[in-house]
Amino acid sequence: MAISMGSGEGAAPEAMSEINTTPLVDVMLVLIIVFLITVPVAIETVELTLPEMPFEPTTTKAENVQLWIRGGPGGTCEVFWGNTPVDSIELLERGQNQLEQLLEDIGGPENITEENFPEVHIRGDVATPWRCIGGAIYTMQFAGFQKIGFISEPRPGTAVVRR
Repeated sequence: MAISMGSGEGAAPEAMSEINTTPLVDVMLVLIIVFLITVPVAIETVELTLPEMPFEPTTTKAENVQLWIRGGPGGTCEVFWGNTPVDSIELLERGQNQLEQLLEDIGGPENITEENFPEVHIRGDVATPWRCIGGAIYTMQFAGFQKIGFISEPRPGTAVVRR
């Protein structure tokens, strides 16, 4: 950046006190354009009627893992494997042991199919902090489970009865 010191004629050169406002104006024009484009998008909404899907009960396999998760006292997390309370270390060990037992039962990893690989089904209380559920998901993925789903209760009258 350079500074102009007057015309060069005369006795003492004086510094010009003018500011180049062109960059400031350019930035302001860009901001105005951005706001003109984004504000209508943020304000206007589109009315949608989403399709209503009937709630279909899931079919569970005996080897699937059922986890119950809720927030405990003092911000702690309570995780239950079936009806047994477990901590994160025991959760990891149980998950790894179940997958090792499955591999032994089916004769090795080459015999794994999507039908015989167990899933993790998580039931979380409405007031459960997300970090509790996220921690259980991470632990079960680290143990080797690939499919993790959430079990919820349908609204009354929306369940489909299979025949």
